[in-house]
Amino acid sequence: MTWEEARVRAHSAARAMAVRQVAPSDAVGLTLAEDLRTRHPLPAFDTAAMDGFAVAGPGPWRLRGTARAGRAWPGALRPGDCVEISTGARVPPGASGVLPLERAARTDDRVTGPVPSPGRHIRRTGEDAEAGDCLAPTGTRIGPALIGLAATGAHDTVVVRPRPRVAVLVTGDELDRAGTPAPGRVRDALGPLLPALVAELGGETVALRHVPDAPDRLAGEFRRIGNADIVVVTGSTSVGRTDQLRRLLADSVARREVDTVACRPGHPMLLAELPTARWVVGLPGNPYAALVAARTLLGPLMAGLSGRPLARLPLMPVRGRAKAMPGHTRLVPVAWSGGECGIVAGHRAAFLRGAAVGDALAALPPDWADGDPAPLLLPGA
Repeated sequence: MTWEEARVRAHSAARAMAVRQVAPSDAVGLTLAEDLRTRHPLPAFDTAAMDGFAVAGPGPWRLRGTARAGRAWPGALRPGDCVEISTGARVPPGASGVLPLERAARTDDRVTGPVPSPGRHIRRTGEDAEAGDCLAPTGTRIGPALIGLAATGAHDTVVVRPRPRVAVLVTGDELDRAGTPAPGRVRDALGPLLPALVAELGGETVALRHVPDAPDRLAGEFRRIGNADIVVVTGSTSVGRTDQLRRLLADSVARREVDTVACRPGHPMLLAELPTARWVVGLPGNPYAALVAARTLLGPLMAGLSGRPLARLPLMPVRGRAKAMPGHTRLVPVAWSGGECGIVAGHRAAFLRGAAVGDALAALPPDWADGDPAPLLLPGA
């Protein structure tokens, strides 16, 4: 299938996970499972937006008292009255505006200055949101600002979908995990890369194991996996003698949602669901190809499980040297350059330099030419 179809299929195939309630402080990176609505107006009362004097009618004004944030002046103003007021303090009834401190002159209990226009420097009750208004819709990924917003709206808990739990199985007899690799061997890049990518996409890595290419070892590791929602397998997706994943899926009567994608690199990627409702994402063994495949299938799958919408990909002009491939989408790293993107060198299937220093991945369509717009896969999508 096409690269675009693969993203959509991976997202739509997932069924959103069960909801739970957590404290906002425990919700970073999770997804709202219901609209976040404010339980009171925002602001909850007429609020001073400046330090100065809340005045009633034309001046000069007689000073009647002081209003501070958290400590309201208890009376009501009549024309010709004022109170000294701090930013964030409750504006007393009868006030027509706030005269900023720097524009006022005070002599004993008299205040003079230009008459503020009606409502000037007053944030009215419900100006930001009325009670019951939606502050953030279902499917919003929770970050620091939303945690503060939940508190502002008087929420002590939020209803969320949990992080998908991911087990990573890195296959290959040729991989070293430390030091300079011996002749004929290579350092494992995907073992370190994938847990970081899973976290960026909103998930949690619950297992990371290295699996030899010996027959039946992959099946054995599958049986040992505990509570993972997704199993990511690297380097076993092709049809060579040491590639075990497709045989394992056939033996397990798995339902395949995606089996190879018309893109480069990463085309042998696959997505399947086991009868146990566990998902399997198969990635190529070459690091950049695996990254492309993970961003194509794993990211949308995790968004679907989390109840988030499929990320919309912005279009930007892309310039640089890349060979378009008839019938295939070409994924290349790009860096911002004004109102367009430039292709970053170093993006062969096994080489991560371009992806490491670029800002996004551009999905170049089959008919792309230098300077044409292309969709961008941004971090976290």
